[in-house]
Amino acid sequence: MKSADAAAAAAAIRARSSATAARIEQLLREQLQPLQFELHDDSVAHAGHRGSGGKGHFRLRIVSTRFAGLTPVQRHRLVNQVLAPLWDRELHAISVAAATPDEIVK
Repeated sequence: MKSADAAAAAAAIRARSSATAARIEQLLREQLQPLQFELHDDSVAHAGHRGSGGKGHFRLRIVSTRFAGLTPVQRHRLVNQVLAPLWDRELHAISVAAATPDEIVK
């Protein structure tokens, strides 16, 4: 029975985090107009993580001209600012790799 409970819990996490991923993508595409965008949902791997409150964990790789002239910390802050509406109820953690088009190795 524990296996079925774990599977059901994982399915619920995936459903919730899928909706959060869609909102993350929408906000970032609207505000930062990325040339490249990759979002990976790591929420299931963090199920039961103390302090997460059932909110999502994600990894982001984003390339945008909006990052020009910003330090890595400023880029991360900009992403966090764009995602501000999600932090209270949907988003617990996001790892950000942000670059400008000029920084991408061709």
